[in-house]
Amino acid sequence: MKQKLSLVTLGVSDLMAARTFYEDVLGFEPAPESSESVAFYDMQGTWLGLYLADALAEDAQVAPESDGFRQVTLAHNESSREAVDSLFDDLRNQGVEIVKEPQETSWGGYSGYFADIDGHLWEVAYNPFMDLT
Repeated sequence: MKQKLSLVTLGVSDLMAARTFYEDVLGFEPAPESSESVAFYDMQGTWLGLYLADALAEDAQVAPESDGFRQVTLAHNESSREAVDSLFDDLRNQGVEIVKEPQETSWGGYSGYFADIDGHLWEVAYNPFMDLT
């Protein structure tokens, strides 16, 4: 298998509400391939999909999970601590749930976490050792 992640699909409880969050709050542009039943976003090499959680579980032939930590986080990296703080200021001003305020990390970086409307955790980080921007 080629070492490449092409698509991350998040199961959501309300597709229209999730689209509003990702498009209006985070400013993501929907791809033309999006429809009434699924949303796609080109994340500059990897794609993000939003799909109803029950339909996603049915497609994988597994039981839908309960609320809570799903043992997966998504990450967005910025080029500086100040850029991380600025993004968190914007998120806070839009009423986004801040799970962990930006702070020094045990590995020498700087990061914080926010949650989307379905509880998916996003880490916003500055990594001084590796350019992930």
